[in-house]
Amino acid sequence: MQDQGQVPPIDDAAGTYRDTLATVDADGKRIWLFPKKPNGKFYDWRKLLSYVLLTFLFVGPFLKYNGRPLFLFNVLETEFIIFGVYFAPQDFHLFVMAMLIGLIFIVLFTVIFGRLFCGWICPQTIFMEMFFRRIEYWIEGDSGAQKRLHKSAWTPEKIRKRTLKYAIFILISIAIAHTFLSYVIGVDQVRQIITEPISQHLGGFIAMVVFTIVFFGVFTVMREQVCITICPYGRLQGVLLDDKSLAVAYDFVRGEPRGRLKKSNRKKPAQEKKSCDNGCSTCASGGPVCPTDAMLAKIEAEVKAAEAAKGDCIDCGLCVKVCPTGIDIRDGIQLECINCTACMDACDEVMVKIEKPTGLIRIDSEEAIVKGTRSIWNTRVAAYSVVLVILIGLEGFLFLNRSSIETLMLRTPGTLYYDQNDGYISNLYNYQLINKTDLETVITFEVVDHPEIIFDPVGQAPHSIARQVSEGAVFIKIPKDLVNSRKTKLKIRVMDGDEVIDQTTTTFMGPTNTK
Repeated sequence: MQDQGQVPPIDDAAGTYRDTLATVDADGKRIWLFPKKPNGKFYDWRKLLSYVLLTFLFVGPFLKYNGRPLFLFNVLETEFIIFGVYFAPQDFHLFVMAMLIGLIFIVLFTVIFGRLFCGWICPQTIFMEMFFRRIEYWIEGDSGAQKRLHKSAWTPEKIRKRTLKYAIFILISIAIAHTFLSYVIGVDQVRQIITEPISQHLGGFIAMVVFTIVFFGVFTVMREQVCITICPYGRLQGVLLDDKSLAVAYDFVRGEPRGRLKKSNRKKPAQEKKSCDNGCSTCASGGPVCPTDAMLAKIEAEVKAAEAAKGDCIDCGLCVKVCPTGIDIRDGIQLECINCTACMDACDEVMVKIEKPTGLIRIDSEEAIVKGTRSIWNTRVAAYSVVLVILIGLEGFLFLNRSSIETLMLRTPGTLYYDQNDGYISNLYNYQLINKTDLETVITFEVVDHPEIIFDPVGQAPHSIARQVSEGAVFIKIPKDLVNSRKTKLKIRVMDGDEVIDQTTTTFMGPTNTK
């Protein structure tokens, strides 16, 4: 693909538009964007999807399963709960695998559908376009009114509108910060921070204030700059897209050359004849050919030829005015494009008015626009799909074989074997029981295929505490006639009654020859 571009016929074919950002002027100062309010079927679908996602986001912390939050990502205490399933730090390999699956899925999704995720699902876009901008449209008006308000002096009207807008923005930012923390430390902990004295939860209160300031700054000051300069996903787009990838694209084959839609001011032929003062006798004599008619026919033919040479794009500029990142989609696929489809709605509305087919700007591939054929399947898509299926299969296998209680048993450092007088040789071991359930369990150990080997706990019997790590010590005693080497590998079952809940291995030390 040609530097993400696909538009040789367009005036700026050299790609000079890529040398600058739509949000930065020649002096390097920021240009504030005031996009026109979008309207159309795609915008309606985006609103519907955003309502579903936002509902799930704000309701999620309150959902519980078996007494656990449905989702919890407590990095500070290394406690993670996904769909009600508790994951301990020992399950880190599952997270690594899940991250690889997520990365490959993003790559595959982008190769096929471009940056569609950014415009339709990304929380940054949903909050910015479906929350904060709509509040601005409600308070300050559409694009033109916002520009005038931005340039105007600080009149009482401007102060009133800006105060109301920022007050609402702060309240939304507080709600987002509380929701975010609810996914990190749990909604019960957040409720305590809110209801109890600040002195008892100073760290949590500071975190809430910091997150509120960050979210307020992102949606009030940074805005589209997050998508353009900060988000790494936009950078990935340049190396992942090819001529088969679907993206919001302008059909330059159909749209070029552009031309303004002009209304003909020419008078009707009858009117022309009535005012004709050529002085000839053609009309009076009933001659078949009037010089004026011939001239008008020639002009009409030239106008028709000129109109026929034009593309469907009438250069109205609405696709640029509604763009939340300020680009002109007619220049080709660009890093700043988040595939929000606002330009598609604007263009379709114009095409309907001028009685042209819709879809001049649509989700399509360069191959489909140039050649008229569409095929998203290629070697890269096949390779990524195979890798993704393999990783998902491996993750599923690891998850299904994940034990509810994980056991670690190691010989106590600095100790040797003990030669007992009762015909046994013993080693002292330290054990850890990582309980991933909400149940407290009494544990017993046994060596596979050797029921005569004895486990003698030091202190209380081994038991695991719900969602905690339990530790203890135990002597393993083996009859002397079973110790035939310096090191003997033992395969140990961890039992909950008659149920095997885990299995571990350890090494037993003994004399070289016990016979």
